[in-house]
Amino acid sequence: MRPRRTSATGTLALLPVWAVVIVAYLGTIAWTVVISFTASKSLPVYEFVGLAQYERLFRTSRWLVSVENILIFGSLFIGTCLVVGFLLAVALDQRIRAEGAFRTIYLYPYSMSFIVTGLVWQWIMNPALGVQATVRGWGLEGFTFDWAANRDMAIYAVAVAGVWQASGLVMAILLAGLRGIDQDLWKATKVDGIPTWRVYASIVLPLLKPMIVTAVVLLSVAVVKAYDLVVALTRGGPGIASEVPAKFVMDNLFERSNIALATAASTVMLVSVLAALAPWLYAEYIRASGARAA
Repeated sequence: MRPRRTSATGTLALLPVWAVVIVAYLGTIAWTVVISFTASKSLPVYEFVGLAQYERLFRTSRWLVSVENILIFGSLFIGTCLVVGFLLAVALDQRIRAEGAFRTIYLYPYSMSFIVTGLVWQWIMNPALGVQATVRGWGLEGFTFDWAANRDMAIYAVAVAGVWQASGLVMAILLAGLRGIDQDLWKATKVDGIPTWRVYASIVLPLLKPMIVTAVVLLSVAVVKAYDLVVALTRGGPGIASEVPAKFVMDNLFERSNIALATAASTVMLVSVLAALAPWLYAEYIRASGARAA
């Protein structure tokens, strides 16, 4: 009888939490989707216009540019962070001297907000103040490093700043995974004469799959929310060269007074994330649970 009472007490204690989740989280998501089908401007109105806002959204060149940019930024950001973070983790796993100091140095950028990171790299890439001005002061007049002010390179500048900040997080996650691998495994591979690169590629990386998935999820969240880094570093420019969906949404909400278009963009982002997660969730949970049951 006591376990049942304990379970009932725990359920009652969680009711306020579930209420907040349902009302404040799922409720606002549903409200956002509803508003995207209306003609709302500065204030929400319930004059439904069907898919008109979505048609307008995909005819807006600024939105199309932002989608292209987020794909470029996301692929570069996630891919490079994983590679750099893994290489740093492998290097630190060799029990080098001053490992604690190096680990702190590599992880330190992640302790800063994206606003600070954007401002730091804005100064570094400023043609009149940063690296370009310094190198030209040394006599190399032809040197250029003006990515933040270059229309063709602006989104890559955002990716570089993001990688600089987040690679340390990936390093910490993968280093924890490397330290959890049994040392007998390494001894066995040395006895068998397996090349080190082959051990990492065929044995270590599969063992690190849960850590890699965790890192990818955290990095993907940062990609979807990419706003403050872009605003601090390039302000979406030059022009709209580094515009991203989150900035498009925020600008239409607070500067352009177009709530319906902003919520339509938010809904497209939500559907895109769910579509990207669905195959992974199916493979990891539904198909895996079915295989275990069989």
